[in-house]
Amino acid sequence: MANTYSQIYIHAVFAVKGRENIINNKFKDELYKYICGIVTNNKEKVYAINGMPDHLHVLLSIKPNCLLSDLMRDIKAGSSKWINEKKFVAGKFQWQEGFGSFSVSQSQLDKVIAYIDNQENHHKKKSFKEEYIEFLKSYKIEYDDKYVFDWIE
Repeated sequence: MANTYSQIYIHAVFAVKGRENIINNKFKDELYKYICGIVTNNKEKVYAINGMPDHLHVLLSIKPNCLLSDLMRDIKAGSSKWINEKKFVAGKFQWQEGFGSFSVSQSQLDKVIAYIDNQENHHKKKSFKEEYIEFLKSYKIEYDDKYVFDWIE
């Protein structure tokens, strides 16, 4: 798209189906690289990726013609298939339906990157559910608790 200039940053968050704690240190770095490859192949860019055993955070920049839902579908479907083919987990790996996506301004990039990079320490103080609900509230996104995630308590 000639003469189109944009700066679109998205902080995406998505969880393992049932919020199972199955993304472990044995393969998480490979998983992050694989997801970065999916994003790059879609001609978009990853600025940060990290997570916990039950969820991931990805900071992306996308072009105006990118359909975020299609990109997230590609990330989740491609990485699920890859995890299952590599047999990194017992049984069938799946991501939960849906995802969170939050816009990020240029001035906040360093802060969001630091937040994503610091997931392990962050979750010593706050659960994923608390974190996610806080995102929804701070972005003033209306939600119904029963549809946010399938929580295993």
